[in-house]
Amino acid sequence: MIRLLVGLGNPGPEYEGTRHNAGFWWVDAVAARLGARLSAERAYHGLVARVNRPEGPLWLLEPQTYMNLSGKSVAALARFFKIDPAEILVVHDELDLPPGQLKLKLGGGHAGHNGLRDIHAQLGSPDYWRLRLGIGHPGVKAEVADYVLRKPPSSEREAIVAAVERSVRELDALLAGDMARATRALHAPPPRPAQPKAAREGAAPAPAQAPAGVKPAEPSSP
Repeated sequence: MIRLLVGLGNPGPEYEGTRHNAGFWWVDAVAARLGARLSAERAYHGLVARVNRPEGPLWLLEPQTYMNLSGKSVAALARFFKIDPAEILVVHDELDLPPGQLKLKLGGGHAGHNGLRDIHAQLGSPDYWRLRLGIGHPGVKAEVADYVLRKPPSSEREAIVAAVERSVRELDALLAGDMARATRALHAPPPRPAQPKAAREGAAPAPAQAPAGVKPAEPSSP
């Protein structure tokens, strides 16, 4: 069973809409769904919310330490409340997945992600759950640092937000620890955007109409 949900990102308005803050977007969406309010907790170096559930308290956390010190916040809360790594779900941006795709996994390496790197070090274990939110890759390794700290174009942001919404719908399965069910739902390809009816039926678009009061031009002679 999951007892701690962590979204990774950087604090401050200048980072709000950047790709690296996709984990914050996810926790914000969960908080809205559960009616929880995140507030600053100095002891845990982050924004924290507690949700009382029949199974016991659920904690939401957005570290405010900047990405490369995320583990300082996660470990402080996990140790105080005696939460094991396997009871933690960390949600983060993932370069190796295109925008709109999701992957759920337990354990593994940090793949160069500075937030995961510090969580590994501070918990002393890589054996926590991760939900990877695809943000795409710039194609050149040297451009990664700037890429993750930039805001995505509207089409990519819409795909990421849609993935967040789709994954939050599986929250009950995630919290219950039914990871097989959650994995089946989250790893399914994202739905394709709906096409206009004319395009679906292969119909030719209707000819453009002349504005009211304007006589259509006569066809020219051959």
